[in-house]
Amino acid sequence: MSYPVLELKSLIKSFPQRELLRGVDFALEAGGSYVLTGDNGCGKTTLLRIVAGLEAADGGMLRFKGAAIDLGHYPEALRRELVYVHQQPYLFNTGIAHNIAYGLKMRGVPKRRRELLVEEAIAWAGVGHLGSVLPHKLSGGEKQRVALARAKVLNPGLLLLDEPTANLDNDARRQTLALIEALRHEDVTVMIASHDREIIAMPHVERLHLEAGRVRAL
Repeated sequence: MSYPVLELKSLIKSFPQRELLRGVDFALEAGGSYVLTGDNGCGKTTLLRIVAGLEAADGGMLRFKGAAIDLGHYPEALRRELVYVHQQPYLFNTGIAHNIAYGLKMRGVPKRRRELLVEEAIAWAGVGHLGSVLPHKLSGGEKQRVALARAKVLNPGLLLLDEPTANLDNDARRQTLALIEALRHEDVTVMIASHDREIIAMPHVERLHLEAGRVRAL
């Protein structure tokens, strides 16, 4: 029996000012590409952060590959399966190869294997020309491409992207869009929070819309 990669039931999140998520329900199928739309402030980032275990929900159920997850005690093993890329990615103050290799090193991947995977990821993201350039000298688009390479190299079961093309110039946006499209051919489920019309219009991307605290398919 096959299960959705991710299933949410009756997810609730409140703040002192308001109830942001009012019973969110949806499921993501393995290998699918999804875009989450909604107005600014509707809770898209909060929802992604809850799924990634970076923020606590107030109620509801999460299942990953059929296994129920206690949202109050997010298991470390699940953090290896889910990778969240922030809208403004944080990079360590070192060269791109070290940044991309970080997660592999934390997982104990042998050095030679790490080097091969990092080399492949650098080529995939088209950032080989950056060499040992430090993050503060990278453009927003270059940082985003390095962050995508760092995420992809971990081969996650679910990749969460938060507004990956926001505030990028046309050339950087085009390059980032090409990488997002390329992810569709990888063995990874992708969920993207975005307003970008080109991401929304990508073929084979299913649209989920967050409004009034609930998610519905469009």
